[in-house]
Amino acid sequence: MAKIKNLVWNLRIIKDTKGQDLIEYALMAGFVAVAAGAIMPGVSASLSTIFSKVADTTSTAAAS
Repeated sequence: MAKIKNLVWNLRIIKDTKGQDLIEYALMAGFVAVAAGAIMPGVSASLSTIFSKVADTTSTAAAS
């Protein structure tokens, strides 16, 4: 019985696409930011700072 519950739960998780749009928009914003940094060198320093802060925040959140 527990195996069936686990299988059903896993299938629900696979079908769940609620966060998919948010991830796609975040990836697109990242690509645009990288392209802007490549085109405008003055922007690349501030983009680097922003990405470093995001990386630090994500690693801190993952650790807790």
